[in-house]
Amino acid sequence: MTTSTSILLVDDDPQNLYLMAEVLEAEGYQVQQATSGTAALEAIAATPPHLVLLDIMMPEMDGFEVCEQIRQNPQTATVPIIFLTALSDDDAYLKSVEVMGDDYLTKPIQLDLVLKKIQRTLRLKQLRDEAYQAQLSAQTEKMVQIQLQHQRQMTAAWKISEALAEKFYSFVPQQFLTRVAPRGLESLQVGNANESDMTILFCDIREFTAIAETQTARATFAWLNVFFESINQAVMQHQGFVDKYLGDAVMAVFDRDQHHACDAVQATAQICQALEKFNGDRHQFGLTEPIRIGIGLHSGRGLIGTVGANQRMDTTVVGDVVNTASRLEHLTKTYQCATIISEAVIEQLPTDHNFQFRWLDLVTPRGKTQSLNIYALMSGERDRAASVTTQQAPT
Repeated sequence: MTTSTSILLVDDDPQNLYLMAEVLEAEGYQVQQATSGTAALEAIAATPPHLVLLDIMMPEMDGFEVCEQIRQNPQTATVPIIFLTALSDDDAYLKSVEVMGDDYLTKPIQLDLVLKKIQRTLRLKQLRDEAYQAQLSAQTEKMVQIQLQHQRQMTAAWKISEALAEKFYSFVPQQFLTRVAPRGLESLQVGNANESDMTILFCDIREFTAIAETQTARATFAWLNVFFESINQAVMQHQGFVDKYLGDAVMAVFDRDQHHACDAVQATAQICQALEKFNGDRHQFGLTEPIRIGIGLHSGRGLIGTVGANQRMDTTVVGDVVNTASRLEHLTKTYQCATIISEAVIEQLPTDHNFQFRWLDLVTPRGKTQSLNIYALMSGERDRAASVTTQQAPT
């Protein structure tokens, strides 16, 4: 037995304490002594022993009550307790079992038996502690593994969620969701809408049907997606977003407060530049003739929202601004120009803008009752030092 093993002797007879202490110390135990139940509880609270040898018949507080209080304290509840008593009746023995004593020895004691009981009780306590620690370690390890598995599952789920969100945003622009579902996807429902000033851009490819007839569908898809990518980049770089791809046409929305018209014109100029580059590389797509496009721009009030049914909805932008922009794009065929921009757009531009426009006509677009002045964008954005000219409409 190691010298670190401590035993608390509790007996109101000093002679019994002295004799028992001599025996235990000779066996290598560290011995504490208490002559009353109160003193025993104080000693245990200060330094819990490895084992208690407890007399029963003591004044004020007997051994049974001491045992009960030890067991009620979570810090000392598992300390082994062996009763050493002159009581040999069954009632006393049953009481010791009731208060959860570990063993019961009657006086006069047999030293060999007492020492064997102490060794056995301490060994049993050690085995129980080791088993508990092993079980606790196993449970801890299991919890760690469960947590690691949970983290792996959460990481995998997060990656899947991010991938799905990325794919979802390919169909529904994130800019659109921030306008109609600012609290997240769970708040998205039919009828969500946000009204604001905006500029709408419609872009359409000329003679697309004739071009598609000369190619396979896969070949047409190849170059069409390349060109659409350049349009999308131009739109996004200037704070807009593509709302719809309509066959060979694109509808884009610009709604940055106080800047939407300028953003749209800048994007239009970039699309025209991208078209020149695309046509320079068109032969790799089997295109013999350059692609021509028409772009219509108009500014006004519009409503960005969701339309459809709860089981199937779509994003949309509605308002006269959309219809007018579409009509202006169609007029590019009539006026044989790449772009037609309404006066409403030009009026929204800053006074120091660096664009050149040419007045085309005062027209009443199909389906409308009000006439409007229309202009063509002569070129992309000029150098800041270049001259700025906007041909005015005749009065």
